[in-house]
Amino acid sequence: MKLSVQKQNVHQSIGARAGPALACRPAGEVPGAFPTRLGIIVSALQLRLDRVRTRIAEAARASGRRDDVTLVAVSKTHPASTIAACHALGQHRFGENRLQEALGKIQILRDQAIEWHFIGPIQSNKTRSIAENFHWVHTVDRLKTAQRLSAQRPTGLPPLHICLQVNISAEPSKSGVSLAEVGPLAFHVAKLPNLVLRGLMAIPAPCKDFAAQRLPFRRLREQKDELNREGLSLDTLSMGMTDDMEAAIAEGATIVRVGTAIFGPRQRVT
Repeated sequence: MKLSVQKQNVHQSIGARAGPALACRPAGEVPGAFPTRLGIIVSALQLRLDRVRTRIAEAARASGRRDDVTLVAVSKTHPASTIAACHALGQHRFGENRLQEALGKIQILRDQAIEWHFIGPIQSNKTRSIAENFHWVHTVDRLKTAQRLSAQRPTGLPPLHICLQVNISAEPSKSGVSLAEVGPLAFHVAKLPNLVLRGLMAIPAPCKDFAAQRLPFRRLREQKDELNREGLSLDTLSMGMTDDMEAAIAEGATIVRVGTAIFGPRQRVT
């Protein structure tokens, strides 16, 4: 399909996906300008999304892997209209870390086949809304949190997919359990109903050197392998973002969480 035809189909579908909010022309904009501006936005989004997909595929091939890496588009601070445009381009998994912001988008896009991933810190008074509205949670680091998600997952919904967040670089400012603590937590969480423990997640300290980037990801992979030898069946490593996804993929990432490389700089939330 030619790009011009694909863009036309995307334009026709976005209004249905995102509702009246996207269809309205910004105040003061002359008639006809908004469709042109939308076309520019969609073209840029498609270009960035294709570049990220290419980076993932090339990194997987360089590591001798199949094309088995899942892309979660981190859409925090970006509006439902942008998510709708990205979804129309074939991206179906989105990550959010601010619950109230995410719930508004989920409501607007409720009729779309979107898989929602919660990737932010979890407060106890937020677990019910997370359990009711998301498919995946990547940031569980306490048994109490997992127990609340288990108890509050609505009957009739499939089990909630869980990753345990590991503070792989031992940074005081970051959430997550230590490598020493993740084993006992994993065995407790794996027994809870309404949850499926899928694997581990980490956000290492920023680093520019490729070899150095690989080290914390390697430790996370080795921890997953050790837990599996001890009797668990973990299949997920959620690791790697815009600046380090190639290193993460080289060390076995099965999910990469990418925002800036797809959507551009974050928009200010007022």
